[in-house]
Amino acid sequence: MRRREFVTLLGGAAVAWPLGARAQQREQMRRIGVLMNLSESEAAAQGSVAAFRQRLNDLGWVNSRNTQIEIRWAAGDAELYRRFAAELLSFAPDVILAATTAAVRALKGASAPIVFVGVIDPVGSGLIASLARPGGNTTGFTLYEYAIAAKWLQLLKEIAPRVSRVAVLRDPNIAAGIGQFAAVQTVAAMDLELSAVDLERVEEIEHSIASFAQRSNGGLIVTASGFAANHPDFLSALAARHKLPTIYSFRYFVTAGGLMCYGPDVVDPFRRAANYVDRILKGEKPADLPVQAPTKYELAINLKTARALGIEVPPTLLARADEVIE
Repeated sequence: MRRREFVTLLGGAAVAWPLGARAQQREQMRRIGVLMNLSESEAAAQGSVAAFRQRLNDLGWVNSRNTQIEIRWAAGDAELYRRFAAELLSFAPDVILAATTAAVRALKGASAPIVFVGVIDPVGSGLIASLARPGGNTTGFTLYEYAIAAKWLQLLKEIAPRVSRVAVLRDPNIAAGIGQFAAVQTVAAMDLELSAVDLERVEEIEHSIASFAQRSNGGLIVTASGFAANHPDFLSALAARHKLPTIYSFRYFVTAGGLMCYGPDVVDPFRRAANYVDRILKGEKPADLPVQAPTKYELAINLKTARALGIEVPPTLLARADEVIE
């Protein structure tokens, strides 16, 4: 029996193609969904997605050739997480990249494999069974352990030794917000006044920080949260307005005018996530891919902000910095 064919014209010549060729081409097109925690306008978000795409290209997965990538930008909004998760699932993806715990939770019940980035304590949050063997259809890359929050307090005291009062800006509605604050509490000296400021509404945050700044020798720690990630300019400007030495968890706060940061490179996990997406598309199961921790931490200092605050950065701290912004 002859194989069924169709005929098309190519450069004036008739060319016969198997009828199954187009169907095969469609089958080879793999769908990748991306649910981001940031706004599309954020430079940090664009850099992370670009790194993810580039690594996929390096691995042979080229958008519009053999992959179709759909990206949704939730900007830390709970309703957008739910709506965009539903949109991505209707897209029938072969694998989904989910940025932060909120994105993973929004995708709960998805049959598609999920590779996460930017998640704190995935076991404690109930996202996976264990770091070594995640189980289920979810694996990925953690942001950091809660213990890093203790380092933030140490560095804040090092750059601003006079600080005796510290307000910790955190999201009280997520386990990570509670955990990071608890880690700071464990290392706070008895003579240090420690308080929490909830990161929920701009007006309330402004009022709380203005009230906190009325007394001298105050400093701030901005922990990781959906609100903080989507408001780096607002938070760095608020700290500058009230002349409060502040440490943040990511470099993009320092480029926005913040004094100092210590935390993981936020772009690298997206490159590493592309490696996991590649392995899953080639047949490996998320349950067999161990959850990985950050491999690089960055200490960045903004000297312009330090001078505006009247802070002389210790030479030993400058020497340890990975980046100094003049």
